[in-house]
Amino acid sequence: MSDAAAEPAPKKKGGLVKKLVLFGVLPLLLIGGGAGAGLWAAGRGMAGSAHEKKEDPNRPKLMLKSEDGHGEAAAEGGHEGGGEKSNISGGGGTPDTGPEPSNPDPSQYQATYYAMEQPFTSNLVDTDGFLQVGIGVSTFYDMKVINNLKAADMPVRSAILQVLSQQQAEVLNTPQGKTELRKQLRDAINTSLKQNQGFGGVGDVFFTSFIIQ
Repeated sequence: MSDAAAEPAPKKKGGLVKKLVLFGVLPLLLIGGGAGAGLWAAGRGMAGSAHEKKEDPNRPKLMLKSEDGHGEAAAEGGHEGGGEKSNISGGGGTPDTGPEPSNPDPSQYQATYYAMEQPFTSNLVDTDGFLQVGIGVSTFYDMKVINNLKAADMPVRSAILQVLSQQQAEVLNTPQGKTELRKQLRDAINTSLKQNQGFGGVGDVFFTSFIIQ
């Protein structure tokens, strides 16, 4: 009985199997995780490259002010094909191809002004009278915004008339009412431009004439 007690207990095979499994699976997990991370990073890189490639080269660019406040583009902006003088003033600077802020700083960017050719006439909702206004716009982007405005003249004019038809004479007779109308017109013009030309770009709207009768 003493010899039987002295014999060591047999080792469990389960522990050895577990060790072998761990040593076999762990490297595979590490390799798989590394490969997955590599594929994820590569996918992000390809997505970023695809996004960069999709950037439209024809997208309007902000116009930086030159040292003299005008620049070469200002001299060219006053005339169009055929030698006819346009109703555009301002303009100029060199294109800024960097990020385009939603509210460009007027001290850094050159504004271009464009007066729409015909006035707008609309009835008012609270009187039997009507409103007639002349409208001009400004943009800190290049001439593509003005060209888009000309190309989409009909839908833009329709959007403007819709806004004017909702106005009240009592409100428009106040400075605050006129300021609010300018904002509404700017938003309506940009919405129409985005729908029809893919880009807004109008920074402000001005009244070149304003008559309530």
